[in-house]
Amino acid sequence: MSEMNEYTPELFELVDEDGNKKTFELIDALETNGEQYFCMVPAIEDENFLEEDCDIVILKTIEENGEEVLASLDDDDEFAEISEIFLQRMQEAFEADEEE
Repeated sequence: MSEMNEYTPELFELVDEDGNKKTFELIDALETNGEQYFCMVPAIEDENFLEEDCDIVILKTIEENGEEVLASLDDDDEFAEISEIFLQRMQEAFEADEEE
């Protein structure tokens, strides 16, 4: 019997400033410069997901009112640096998969 690769996505329900809830799938996480960053995409909610554009969302952990929360990157330079790292890591992962 052949072994099947099972993939169970790590999902997070996030709430925006307006109180709207949306589910995201964690793609990658990294720690750099003493900060923890997360790369996510909106979770697949219907069969037409392959036909839709999918933007990545990059968040970082901050402390707010004594609690750790995920926040967007407001600094353009920080966003550019971290998104480049995530994109490079994703490209390396895809290239490694193609070689196998």
